[in-house]
This record gives sequence, C-alpha cells and structure tokens, in this order.
Amino acid sequence: MPQALTLKEIQNFKGKYPKQIWYMFMVEMWERFCFYGMRGVLTIFMVDQVTGGLGLSEKNANLKYGTIQAFVYAFTFLGGIFADKILGFKRSLVFGALVMITGNFIIAANPHSLFYIGITCSVIGTGFFKPNITSMVGQLYKDGDERRDAGFSLFYSGINLGALLGGFLCVYLGKSPQYGWAYAFIASGTVMIIGLVTFLLTKKYIKPIGNKPDEEETLHIVDIENTLQKVEADTIAVKKNPWWKEYAVYVGAVLSIPIILILIKNANFTTIFMYVIGIAAIAYFLFEVSRQKEEGAKSKLFAAFIFIFFYFVFETFFEQAGGSLAIFADKNVSHTMFNVIHIDPNIVNNVANSFFDVILGVIMGLMWMWMARKKAEPNTIIKFGLSFILMAISYYIFFSLRFTADAAGLNSSLGIFTLAYFVISVSEICLSPIGMSIVTKLSPKKLHGVMIGFWFLASAYGQYGAGLLGAAMSSGAKTTPAHIATAGEIIHQNMDRLMSYTEGYKQMAIISLGAGILLIVCAPLIKKLMRGVR
Repeated sequence: MPQALTLKEIQNFKGKYPKQIWYMFMVEMWERFCFYGMRGVLTIFMVDQVTGGLGLSEKNANLKYGTIQAFVYAFTFLGGIFADKILGFKRSLVFGALVMITGNFIIAANPHSLFYIGITCSVIGTGFFKPNITSMVGQLYKDGDERRDAGFSLFYSGINLGALLGGFLCVYLGKSPQYGWAYAFIASGTVMIIGLVTFLLTKKYIKPIGNKPDEEETLHIVDIENTLQKVEADTIAVKKNPWWKEYAVYVGAVLSIPIILILIKNANFTTIFMYVIGIAAIAYFLFEVSRQKEEGAKSKLFAAFIFIFFYFVFETFFEQAGGSLAIFADKNVSHTMFNVIHIDPNIVNNVANSFFDVILGVIMGLMWMWMARKKAEPNTIIKFGLSFILMAISYYIFFSLRFTADAAGLNSSLGIFTLAYFVISVSEICLSPIGMSIVTKLSPKKLHGVMIGFWFLASAYGQYGAGLLGAAMSSGAKTTPAHIATAGEIIHQNMDRLMSYTEGYKQMAIISLGAGILLIVCAPLIKKLMRGVR
C-alpha cells in the first residue's frame, strides 16, 4: 500500500494540475451524472399525463421543480456545516452518496407513487455529498497559487462530462416507450454506486484533506502574510468531539425525511422555510465574520458575500434550463436541427450546456493561465460582469425563437435554441468555476466548507426563484391534456406558451444586462474589499 502523502507534498505538485484532482472529478463526474440525469427528467416527468408521470400543470411543475432544487441546495449549506464541524468531508460524502442511492431506487420501484419519498432522500443525500469534493479541491492548492483557477476550470469541465452522459441517457430512457421513467432513475442510482466505490478506492491519496475536524492530522492556519495563508497539518492529538455527535447527525438526517416531504408537497410551507433559512444563514454569516481576528479577513468575507449574491441572481435565470426551458423544448421546439439531424429537443436542452462546458472548461482554464502569465487576465469581478452580459445575449437569442415558430406555435428552430445554449455556457464558465475558486480564496481555511455551503445556498434561492419565475411565465399557458383537447385548443395552448415564455426570456435578458454593467461599474469598490485577492 503506498504511503499517504502529506499536505505539503500534495500542494507542491509539478505541472498544471495535481494528480488528486483527477480522482476527485471522477467521483464528482458520477454524482453529476446522477444529479443532472434526474434534473433533466424532473419537469417533463411531472407534466407527463400519459406514461406514468405525475400529470401536473406546467405552473405547478415549475413550482415543484424550483422547490425540489431549492431544498437540494439548502441542504448543501447544512451539509457543509456538518462536514466542517463534525463529520469531515470524507464521511459526509460517503453518507450522502448512500442516501442518494437509496432515493433513486425508491423512485425506480414506483415512479408515480413513490416519487416524493425518493426525491426527499435524494435532496438530503445531495446536501451531504455536494459541498465536499469542491472544498477538497480548494485545499489541493496553496493560497496564491495562480494555477487554482485553471484547476477549478478543469474540475468543472470533468464533472460536466458526467452531466452530459446523465442528461442524455436519463432523458432517452425516461421518454422511450420501450423503457420508461423507472429506468431513468435506476441508471442514476447505479452510477452513484460507481462514484461511491471510486471514492472509497482513491481516498487514501488525499490525506490529510477531508478528515474529521477532531482527528489527528487535520488542517490549521499557522501564519498569514498579506493574502497568503500558510496551512499545515496537525501532528499532535487534538480535542475530540463526543462520539455521539457523528451518529446524531446521521439520525437527524433520517428523521428529517418526513419534514422535508411535507415541505416539498406544500408550496406555502416552502416559502416560510426559505425565509427562515435565509434569515438564519445571514445571521450565521455575520456571526462568523465577527469572530475573525486576522487582518483583512472580515473585508474579504464581505467581498465573498457580494459574489455569492450575484451568483443567486445568475442561478435564478440560468436554472430555467430544468424548468421553463425543459417544457418549452418539449412542447415548442423542432425535433430537427439544420433540416438534417433528428434529435429530441429535451436531450439538447439537457446536454448542450454540459457538452459545451466539457470543451470550454479546459480551453478557458488554459486561456486564464496564459493571460495570467501575460499580466492581462481580467479580475474576478470583470469575469462576473462579462458573464451577466453574455447571459443577456443568450436570453435575447431564446426570445428570438418566437420568430422561428410556425403558424401553430411549434417547431421553433432547434439550431438557434442550441446557439443560445452555447452562449449561456460561455457565460457559466466565466462565473461558476471562478466563483467557487474566489470563495475559497477569500475564506479562512476553517470556513471553506461553510462558505461553499453559502455558495450552494445562494443556488438554492436561485433555484427557488427560477421555479417562481417559470411558474409566472407559464401562468397563461393553461393546458388541456392532448388526448382530449381539440385541434384549436392545442394551437392556442402552443401559441400562448410560445409568447409567454419568450416574453419572459426577453425580460431576463434586460435584467442580466443591467447586472453585468453594475458589476463592472462597482469593480473598484469590490476590489478594495478583496484586499489584493484575485
């Protein structure tokens, strides 16, 4: 058995990337397959009225989608805290994977009847799994290492390979007459098992990263100079948490299942929950800020909070992909691209972003490295601003789809639909991996898990906002089941949906453009708060 590497040996790697990042994104790749596979079929499964879906209206499906996704990311925030304080990243990841696997196979047993129970397990499991790999990737690098952004971009590109595979296979299986929805959830659960086994086989290569906070050889800050934090591993015994705390977390997670189940089924309860969690999260953030003793730490945490807030705005628009855009693709977009390629537009909707991310993640990561060597790399604030401007362009393209539909409101151009996804993918690459990187750079090491949790909590509110926004856009699209609707009713529904959704996309484009300009104008103030961190 090879000797475990020390933190210093891990961080003093040669070349562009540490070898441990390959193990980590292999694990995350399979989790992304599971997550995006389920995400891709979620809304179309809920509106399905014929082949065993839930048969919800488009408005209710958008609301349920936003609620489920919001709870996924809200639990990610809580999972980050438990990992930081009690479990450690490794134990949290294993527990989360087991609960996710259970949830997928519960749904597969009877998608129509057991969906809400299974999805609740997936919510809790993802919360414990999701923040941990990202946090551990951040610890592979010394603070100030210019290769960090490229590493996060590579990691982001690698895990999107899983999202690409899951997005294609699960939509194909779920909508296929010879398979059906159960097979989509079986596929998600099976690949999650592969991811868990991969982690168990490779975790020995990342010691001491991810250990329980009360174990020997955990991490601590020993010095700070300007923006460079020096981190070492403990070599002496540290105070241990009581043995029961770890098991209390596991039991508490299981006992929360019926509570989350009730919240997911009842939109009014969800709204109250989101308000309570939001207030509590901000209070906790201010509490952690007040505890900081290092010079400049408070200022940098406030800068991190600004990035997290704009990420919330970004996600509210970006996550239309799983809600309104999924329904729009299913109902209004052509199945033919360039009059040659025949493909289900839901597959395009679910895999285009991941496909472009796989390619763009590596290219743009190398581009940031090249620009950094030339002293020409834009700072993170400008990258965020550019991201919003690109998102505005993408939603103007989505808006233009109303001009490509036929007289019945159908067959909007699949090629233009794909082009919009290309632009929004460039937008995402400018923000999401860089955003995770800047949050880890601006945060003290002991708050990495918490701040990544805040990052995902912002996504929770973005997902919830996306559901509300999608529901508002679909409010005029009152549908009658296709098998009983008249031809006139179907045409009216299709045109109503086309005009309602595309008008919403235009409004999102205008707001995105304003957010991008605001960020660029305020860049000097935010840069001052960052205290030299890029």
